[in-house]
Amino acid sequence: MVRTVLALAAAGASVPAIAQDELYRFQPGQETRWISPENPTGAKGAGARENKGAKGHAFDTVPLGGSHVLADIRGAGTIDRIWMTIEDRSPEALRGLRLDIFWDGAARPAVSAPLGDFFLHGAGEMVAMETALLASPEGRSFVSTIPMPFRTGARIVVINESPKPVNLIFFDVNYRAVREQPRDALYFHAWWSRERATKLGRDFRILPRIQGRGRFLGTSVTVLTNPVYEKTWWGEGEIKIAMDGDRADAPTLVGTGTEDYIGTAWGQGAYINRHQGAPIASWEGEGRWTFYRWHVPDPVWFSRDIEVSLQMIGGARKNIVLGLQKKGAPLIPVTIDPGSRNNFQKLLETGKPLSDPSLPDGHTNYYRSDDVAAVAYFYLDSPGGSLPAIAPAAERLAALRPPPQKK
Repeated sequence: MVRTVLALAAAGASVPAIAQDELYRFQPGQETRWISPENPTGAKGAGARENKGAKGHAFDTVPLGGSHVLADIRGAGTIDRIWMTIEDRSPEALRGLRLDIFWDGAARPAVSAPLGDFFLHGAGEMVAMETALLASPEGRSFVSTIPMPFRTGARIVVINESPKPVNLIFFDVNYRAVREQPRDALYFHAWWSRERATKLGRDFRILPRIQGRGRFLGTSVTVLTNPVYEKTWWGEGEIKIAMDGDRADAPTLVGTGTEDYIGTAWGQGAYINRHQGAPIASWEGEGRWTFYRWHVPDPVWFSRDIEVSLQMIGGARKNIVLGLQKKGAPLIPVTIDPGSRNNFQKLLETGKPLSDPSLPDGHTNYYRSDDVAAVAYFYLDSPGGSLPAIAPAAERLAALRPPPQKK
């Protein structure tokens, strides 16, 4: 049973509840190790060697433009938990610090993302949360319990590309050294991308087409709304997953709307659930939204390739959308819903302009352009990264929208 559970967990699968006796039965061939500044190698008997065993080395620093290796592990194992915190948790730090993780000596990182975005803080504001895979108990720390197996080694690095030095970084990397991994254990990957202005009428690629077999574990997305659309709803776009030979314009998996994808409806407020949520959902100042979805209870497997995209479509009453058009907002009308399937208008098929007097009144969906960033989380049968390097710090930090000051 232990090997079965490990294989499922390594692949990111939803594992069955562990029997009570599994909590106290010894598991041969596994050795628990903690890596922290107090034991930077995690070696047996090598911890608490400074200041005569008292708290002598609880944190490290990362100079401006420098990097810090949190863990450099040799041999097979599974990372079960990563915890860290930093003193400066500003939007510039959350986007400017980069987390890279390498498996089995690969030259390119399998995980590469801004620290904040990776841990669901893409809108530049830390919120207390507990999800199935990532958490921040009081909005002051970063916790991952994503299973991360490796066969010959693992290397975790934080790179400081923010405008300031990191004077205090505390961390733990908790892993189990194992004799070997199951043959079907996959490697964890995460990749960040951003479009400061999504192209009108073209889907935002959460995960560009990648080759191999694996599992799409989920995504976190941050949307900074374009003020030209005023406070009209931006989240009518559908998630589309093309896999195993699908054309991008003919995917197998298609949702019905952004808020629907993360389990809510009729708009998207702030909430945090185990497998879906929106830690940030705010119209204060200018719109800022971060949402996530974990495909743990509903696995998304692929055998050859996969591509994941999000349509950028907004919606409002027809007269409001017409008003936006007259003000010069870039948009393409898509549909008009008068309240039922009867007389539902597919404007891209009919070619009718929104101003056509024969068209009914109703909720009008339209393509729009916003600032969108996303992290794709997935497992793959290859240890090395196959996607382009993420944008440099200058681009990541450009046009940040800090949270409004609390009164």
